[in-house]
Amino acid sequence: MTTQVAAGAEKIGNGRSWTQILAQYRQPSPVRSVFEIAATVLPFIALWAIAAAAVMHGQYWGLLLTIPAAGFLVRLFILQHDCGHGALFAHRGLNNWIGRTMGVFTLTPYDYWKRTHAVHHASAGNLDRRGIGDVDTKTVAEYRALTRMQKIRYRFYRNPLVLFGFGPAWLFVCQYRVPLGLMRAGAQPWVSTIATNLAIILPIAIMVWLVGLGTFLMVQVPITLIAATAGVWLFYVQHQFEDTHWSNDDDWSFQHAALHGSSHYDLPFPLQWITGNIGIHHVHHLAAKIPFYRLPEVIRDYPELKDVSRITLVQSFKCVNLTLWDEAAGRLVSFREERIARFA
Repeated sequence: MTTQVAAGAEKIGNGRSWTQILAQYRQPSPVRSVFEIAATVLPFIALWAIAAAAVMHGQYWGLLLTIPAAGFLVRLFILQHDCGHGALFAHRGLNNWIGRTMGVFTLTPYDYWKRTHAVHHASAGNLDRRGIGDVDTKTVAEYRALTRMQKIRYRFYRNPLVLFGFGPAWLFVCQYRVPLGLMRAGAQPWVSTIATNLAIILPIAIMVWLVGLGTFLMVQVPITLIAATAGVWLFYVQHQFEDTHWSNDDDWSFQHAALHGSSHYDLPFPLQWITGNIGIHHVHHLAAKIPFYRLPEVIRDYPELKDVSRITLVQSFKCVNLTLWDEAAGRLVSFREERIARFA
């Protein structure tokens, strides 16, 4: 991956010029945006209904449909994500209310998430501004300075079973019920989380009344857990890859961090579609107001961006063991690499 990044960096030149170039892709199409919402919501509803009907009649093959349904729930989150950036529609209020509605079904308080996500975009790759909206990442020096118990906690947090198993469930089901990180940031985060919590009750009550509690749980729980894990995995790979970029505030620049601290997760077309092109993440970080359905246009028109921070599906699985930022080497390393280097 290092060779690809170096070659891409040489080609793309000044990040500031790209910000200007990509401004032409920011205009959304209202018709296309409505179509994308329908192409996401209607299949999700259909898959959920068929799965529930099958389970109610003792046909448990219907539970297999929770897998594609989870994919459409991930896509719904991407639509909500675009609303948060003001990218899905030109009207800010329309973006916000559609995003809030989607947040009820993704279990994500929209205004609270929008605020933390804005912090993430403004500080991604900045070692001095970590802590909100990111995956906790320590440098090698910071890790070595921890106490034994602190190291155990960090290693527990970075364990794949926690990051992609327990962690996603905790994040979407529990953590998003209160505005952690913004609990003293005024009323808005609290209003967002509490209003979302209350709004979630209505669709749950309706579905339990229609299909029964047992069927509801058998269908909805796997959809939620699969979608949560897939979403966390996507976010992880978009920033936690070997040749990502981290720097201190004095050396940090938004454009460079966007292009080199965010990956181009080059997925097969079906996965790229169901994940709303979010894998073209380096372009998204450089120009977040580009609607998700226009991101492939950028890669098509400017192929020199394709190999910048590019990671394939197979390569992405190697990112799981990358846990520490090695400031000397300028890359993410594993606990094993850190241990070998320390004893060497």
